Amino acid sequence: MKEDELQVEELETLETEELPEVLDAPKEENYLDKYQRCLAEFDNYRKRTVKEMAVRYDDGIRAACERLLPIADNFERALAAIENKEDSVYKGIEMLARQLDGALGEMGVTPIAIEIGGEFAPNLHYAVAHTEDENFGENQVAEVLQKGYTHREKVIRPVMVKVAN
Repeated sequence: MKEDELQVEELETLETEELPEVLDAPKEENYLDKYQRCLAEFDNYRKRTVKEMAVRYDDGIRAACERLLPIADNFERALAAIENKEDSVYKGIEMLARQLDGALGEMGVTPIAIEIGGEFAPNLHYAVAHTEDENFGENQVAEVLQKGYTHREKVIRPVMVKVAN
């Protein structure tokens, strides 16, 4: 915009004989052109800021969920440690775990589906151990050590796995 203003000031100082033929058009057409360009710039700015706000919102959800996922893991560990499934403590922890899973689900966070014996995928899995096992082929997932989660096709936390052979 500053270049345009400088050019206009320079052209105004020139005598009318020195002006190029393009600028012989009436001033109203120049104003119309500037108005249309300004509208187009504003429309592009509006679209860009809407996209940026959506990205910021999604990044905020992911950051909050990164802090909540260890809590969900601890609920799972607590449920696995309790032997008596009919105990009221077990049922209370189970309700809390379901409530947390529901809240994560409402925010669009989903666990990464994985099957034992499936192919290791470096973009979804995080290999922390290796095992030799004749029941599995090369680069197959032998054991899931920690669940992984995604939000809108972006990995929040990869699945922690043990890889065979």
